[in-house]
Amino acid sequence: MVSTNYAPEHAGIGPYATQLAEHWAAGGAEVHVLAGMPHYPAWRVDPEYAGVWRRQEERGGVRVHRRRHTVPARQSALRRAVFEASVLGHGLAAPPSMGRPDAVVAQLPSLAGGVLGARLARRYGVPYVPVVQDLMGAAAAQSGIRGGRRVASLAGAAEAFALRRAALVGVIHESFVPKVVALGVPEGRIRVVPNWSHVPAPSLPRARSRERLGWPPGRTVLLHCGNMGLKQGLEVLVEAARLDPALLVVLMGDGSQRERLRELAGALPNLLFEPPAAEADFPDVLAAADVLAVTQRASVLDMSVPSKLTSYFAAGRPVVASVAAGGGTAREVERSGAGVLVPPEDPRGLLDAVRALADDPGRADALGAQGPVYVRERLSRAAGLARMDALLAEALDGGGAEEPVTGVTHGAAPVAGAYGRGADRAAGGPAAGGTYRPGSGEADGEGTRGQ
Repeated sequence: MVSTNYAPEHAGIGPYATQLAEHWAAGGAEVHVLAGMPHYPAWRVDPEYAGVWRRQEERGGVRVHRRRHTVPARQSALRRAVFEASVLGHGLAAPPSMGRPDAVVAQLPSLAGGVLGARLARRYGVPYVPVVQDLMGAAAAQSGIRGGRRVASLAGAAEAFALRRAALVGVIHESFVPKVVALGVPEGRIRVVPNWSHVPAPSLPRARSRERLGWPPGRTVLLHCGNMGLKQGLEVLVEAARLDPALLVVLMGDGSQRERLRELAGALPNLLFEPPAAEADFPDVLAAADVLAVTQRASVLDMSVPSKLTSYFAAGRPVVASVAAGGGTAREVERSGAGVLVPPEDPRGLLDAVRALADDPGRADALGAQGPVYVRERLSRAAGLARMDALLAEALDGGGAEEPVTGVTHGAAPVAGAYGRGADRAAGGPAAGGTYRPGSGEADGEGTRGQ
């Protein structure tokens, strides 16, 4: 696997890459990961890895090959390009030392990771399977990053290079499919493989968690937990706090925009900036809030679906999504039945939705209760890992030429038409051409690597 983000990173793509690699290792496979230095979401290198040029480590039965790269504290198109170039250059100069693999899987949005994965697969003559978590070309155009529109075409070209060389392409949401097709990938080689909820259910009573957090009883708490980046458009939460002093808004996490948001907030007494929650406490922190917020800039349509949504749903609290209607995030919230949509970048509209839920606790509880149901039925870890088993098994079996993508495949087992022949292989049959043995798809413990 090539994944710039990996454990001990606790947010974003890292937990999914880690759980997938460890799942395959637990099933008996020898798994190698080419990864970067832990830096997300703070965009600062983890102190344990400061000054490290290269490192090989064993983690959860997986051999992780670390390569140093730049880490831009502030985001711009140029700085992001330098980051990607450093990942690519070091990966090409020092590929992992290992035997011939059965397949190469890459986690995108890292353009460098996608290109490295394609190059490694070609070098060994094995199937290449990228999994698209975000679309960088679209992100450059939609996220608001400085200089982004000028580099969108270059990013799209790099994505096209990586994706066209794939045996199969996994995408985490059906809204990505048209974009991937536009990059030159035949629709018959695309499979929808949604992420899963990688956190356990809350374990403490809400009142106890609120007391530990210092949130007053009876006061409405609106919580955003996760990355504070450009595409999130978190200014809407700052302005909502400014509009209603009685509302307590909590921004918990880290990211490139944290300090700028703090400056924008000034001395607002009802806006708290908190560090990321400890791994063990995270589910209870989410459940302690009255309303969970997911926000995106109005320009963000089809380039990402926030990974925090799977954790939000598991917490059992209602979600207010300040996002563009029709985008992937809006579709997920609507499909779950666990929240309400409001227009993006509209503080008054967001505040009205939060207040309506606070004034109708029965409706708020009913919405929140739909989240865990959605997780159990469609976003369980067992189902997510089984989908990935099926994707890899089909690629190893030479699949990908016959079946077009058939829409949403969120079920707890692989779906015919969405996975083709590989679906049958994921049940535990031997994979072709090597030592890889797909796992059974059963959950391998309910621990979590974070947010």
